[in-house]
Amino acid sequence: MTQQKQQGFTLIELMIVVAIVGILAAVALPAYQNYTVKARFTEVVTAAESVKFTMAECMQTNNNVIANCDTYAELGITAPAATANLASVAITGTTGVITATGTASAGAYTYTLTPPTIAAGETPSTYIFAKGGSCTSAGITNLC
Repeated sequence: MTQQKQQGFTLIELMIVVAIVGILAAVALPAYQNYTVKARFTEVVTAAESVKFTMAECMQTNNNVIANCDTYAELGITAPAATANLASVAITGTTGVITATGTASAGAYTYTLTPPTIAAGETPSTYIFAKGGSCTSAGITNLC
C-alpha cells in the first residue's frame, strides 16, 4: 500500500500566517501614514524656502534692511499658488517672517522662517533663517 502525501496547510498554520501578517500591518500602517504626511509637507517647506532665497538676495542688495524686503511686491515675485498640499505662504510686514501653511492632507502644520537680525555696518556672506512653526513639535521626525 502506498502512502498518500499530505497536501495543503493545516488550519493552525494558516492562522499563524494570518496573525503574523496582522502584526506586521499594525506596525507598518502608522509608519506609512507618517511617511505620506512628511512627503506632502515637503511641498510646503519647498515653497517657503523659495521665498527665503529671494528674500536673502533682496536683503543683500538693500543693505540688510528687512523693511525693504517684507512684501512680495518688494521681492518682485508672486506668492506661491495654493495646491493640494500648500494652503498659503505669507510674509509678515516689518519682521519679514515667512509663514507657510499646509493643507489638511499635509497635516495642516505651519512652517516659519525668521530672517536674521543684522547689526548696522555688518555684511554677512550668508543669511541663516531660524526655522519654527507647528511642524517642529508635530511628533514626526524631521518634518521641517
